[in-house]
Amino acid sequence: MPDTPPMTRIKSSALALLPAIRSIVGDPGLLTDIADTAAYAQDWRKLYTGHTAAVIRPANTAELSAVVKLAAAAGVALVPQGGNTSMVGGATPLENGSELILSLTRMNRVRDIDPLDMTMTIEAGVTLKAAQNAALEAGCMLPLSISSEGTAQIGGVLATNAGGNNTVRYGNARDLVLGLEVVLADGEIWNGLRRLRKDNTGYCLRQLFVGSEGTLGVITTAVLKLVSKPRDIAVAFCAVADAQAALDLFGRFQAHDAASLQAFELMSGLGIEFVLRHIQGAVLPVATKAPFYALVELATPRPDAGLRASLEAVLEGALEAGIVLDAAIAESEAQRAAIWKLREEHTEAQKREGASVKNDISVPVSKVPAFIARATAACEKLIPGVRAVPFGHMGDGNIHFNLEQPLGVDPDWFLAQDHAIMECVNNVVRDYEGSFSAEHGIGRLKPYMMPDWRGGSELAMMQRIKRVLDPLGILNPGRVLPKEHLV
Repeated sequence: MPDTPPMTRIKSSALALLPAIRSIVGDPGLLTDIADTAAYAQDWRKLYTGHTAAVIRPANTAELSAVVKLAAAAGVALVPQGGNTSMVGGATPLENGSELILSLTRMNRVRDIDPLDMTMTIEAGVTLKAAQNAALEAGCMLPLSISSEGTAQIGGVLATNAGGNNTVRYGNARDLVLGLEVVLADGEIWNGLRRLRKDNTGYCLRQLFVGSEGTLGVITTAVLKLVSKPRDIAVAFCAVADAQAALDLFGRFQAHDAASLQAFELMSGLGIEFVLRHIQGAVLPVATKAPFYALVELATPRPDAGLRASLEAVLEGALEAGIVLDAAIAESEAQRAAIWKLREEHTEAQKREGASVKNDISVPVSKVPAFIARATAACEKLIPGVRAVPFGHMGDGNIHFNLEQPLGVDPDWFLAQDHAIMECVNNVVRDYEGSFSAEHGIGRLKPYMMPDWRGGSELAMMQRIKRVLDPLGILNPGRVLPKEHLV
């Protein structure tokens, strides 16, 4: 009798574990029907549609530890998954059904909020929005904010080191982490749930797991820094002639009062056009249509801090200097939300407009205008008629340089050009000493870029860390590190 094909043996190994896993997590903790697992097996962008024998949903750290021990003993790969909002396919299983999905959805408790320590201890399955709301109820603020916060979960947010709108003031996700609890690749539990602001006792292990995309361990709980709840907020939407004018405006706000600047977002005229076309209720708050727009948010915990007057003073000077063409200031929370909607719905609007290739890049803040101009010209030369839609976090140099398909072009053909388009953009990024992934991570989409960008000793160190912490390669294999570096 011929040997069983290797792929069949792999699938059989995963299936053979299911009875033992069910005995650990119970019926609510194990999904095996394809009708229940299908949504977990496809990424948000629909770039990847995989297959899995099961979605495992442990209710606590002990159950998760026991499941990982079983998988390690059998050599079965696990794909940790939070809210499944990855932009690079980092939480989507392979098509061959060899990987089991590990969902943290049921681990969703806010364990503790300490308004004096200004910390929150929270489980990985809590959505970012729920965490924000819990902090606000305690009179504090969790300053991390991203477009998918209603769905994205804390574990995934930390595993991908999410950035978001407030990075210019508070930093990325890793800057808010004081402690972690992690289940390692052999099932051992590392309890590093410390609330200390200072702890200089050796290597900072928690930072190994933040941004590792589930390849080194599974984050189960985190201690996060909180900040004082804002009592004064001022928001403006500004029309500007070009990206350089937006940068000049940013510089003026920095010089005027950098401590109050909470967000500074850049949007192209085309991106706003897509939002107005495809998103119900979206309204342009200024009378002037412009090539670019900037969203400015100031915030402070000081009551009656006069941020409205501060905002008006900077804008008045910018209008007189010709930097700003037109501006609108939010007069209510509803107007503030409407202005932010124009920014937050960019990704959904582009999705409805047609096929797009996304580039999550960063360059020094001072180089953003030059980058946008050069990258736009390069992509238009590569694919005539392509529509560049740059937008994002200008205040920290992170621009989502997306390319929308030319009108009338077959979307499948356009998406098939994704590697050529990304290479075209990244060639410009490299000239400005930037990064090809600013906040979205590597996932399944970009590991092939790692040897070229992070090769030599840097990639070798990553490889060694992976081998030490996950010698069997069962945690999210093929993500972050290219396959040839996983042996």
